[in-house]
Amino acid sequence: MTTRSPLRFLTATAFASLALASCAVGPGAPDATLPPSASGAFVGGATPAVTAQAARDDWWRLYDDPTLDALIGQALTGNNELEAASANLRRVRAALGEARVGRFPTTTTSAGFTNSRPSAATQEPGSLPPGANAPESETWDAGLDVSYEIDLFGRVGSTIRAARADADAAAAALDVVRVSVAAETARAYADACSANAQIAVAERTIELQANSVDLTRRLLDAGSGNGLDTARARSALETSRASLPPLRAQRDGALFRLATLTGRTPAEASEAARACRRPPQLSQPIPIGDGAQLLARRPDVRQAERELAGAAARVNVATADLYPRITLGGSLGATTGEADGLGDSENFRFSVGPLISWSFPNVFAARARIEQASAGSDAGLANFDQTVLVALQETETALANYANELDRRAALQAARDQAATAARLSRLRFDAGADSFLSVLDAERTLASADAQLAASDALVTTWQIALFKALAGGWAGMT
Repeated sequence: MTTRSPLRFLTATAFASLALASCAVGPGAPDATLPPSASGAFVGGATPAVTAQAARDDWWRLYDDPTLDALIGQALTGNNELEAASANLRRVRAALGEARVGRFPTTTTSAGFTNSRPSAATQEPGSLPPGANAPESETWDAGLDVSYEIDLFGRVGSTIRAARADADAAAAALDVVRVSVAAETARAYADACSANAQIAVAERTIELQANSVDLTRRLLDAGSGNGLDTARARSALETSRASLPPLRAQRDGALFRLATLTGRTPAEASEAARACRRPPQLSQPIPIGDGAQLLARRPDVRQAERELAGAAARVNVATADLYPRITLGGSLGATTGEADGLGDSENFRFSVGPLISWSFPNVFAARARIEQASAGSDAGLANFDQTVLVALQETETALANYANELDRRAALQAARDQAATAARLSRLRFDAGADSFLSVLDAERTLASADAQLAASDALVTTWQIALFKALAGGWAGMT
């Protein structure tokens, strides 16, 4: 019976491993292509309020509002959510650096000294005088160990690809936060301005109705009026006064949101925003591009695609565990009984050889990990598809809301103009004695309602503009 030498065994195992390496050890990345219908023109892009020109990253500058520019600049540098996302990106990039180390050999240096004395009972009988101790001995050792994993089955490479995808996804997640912070800062500023505009409308209405109350009181005192007109005028006045506290609360809430977004306390809320009396206005159509440009810009789509790539790479990592790992190892050093002998050639030692480890009997755990990773890849693909659909839905919804609110505001403006004419004519008829004061009150009440609705529509127009800018994902490119 003959025995195989260790060299022949290792050679045979290496050839078997190379043969296995020729087989695929994991699936490729799932297909994350976009449907053709997702890259064309937007359904809501026919309105003259938008243009097919490419969307802008610094969209807020279209408002030509220095206060808004300054506030968004503060938010992009001082927002705490942005700081947390940035720290998470640094963490994931550090993990990528750790994964890349797998491409390089692992080295370990060691140096040691021992002073030992064996028990006298372990010595040869008669080798020591009775009652004598065994001799002491010193051992000096210094060495270097090196090991390197041969990545035949792509485990290390797939681990690096997964870590790189994680880093790309974290960078995209940071951009998602930037988009949100820019949009929410503009929205909070616009809400504060809109609330002030509505407060101004309510105050003008209150002033007008206070004059009506004063008029009815004077007429009553003069004997030509009646108590019913006075009561109705007072009721209209108090109703208008009741609308002020909610509007002030709305303004203050917007200012406090703005302070938080810019990294400040409510007590440090922007005085410029508090003094704003009109929501930001656009003087040109909004550039929106097309579906292909949108999906290329949206960082959440990029994040979902990178998460999908990472999940696919982890399937390959799990699959590689079914195959053996081959590590080349080496050690060199010196061992001697005296410190000054470490440099002597006769004390030099070395060892070189491969190490093959293969846990093939326990394939069930490996296959369970593969199944987990495959399910994660399937979930990543579904999440990518859903992210694309949500991006298109958000943009189309914002376009529809914006276009329809513009139409509504135009109708409200016409209604307000007619209400103002009716109020003026009603006052003239009352002064001429051709109509009762009830007609005046009714006309003024209609005008006040029309003014309030128009101011609220102005606020909604700006809100839908910002929602559209947010859906178009401006505010992150070039700001890393």
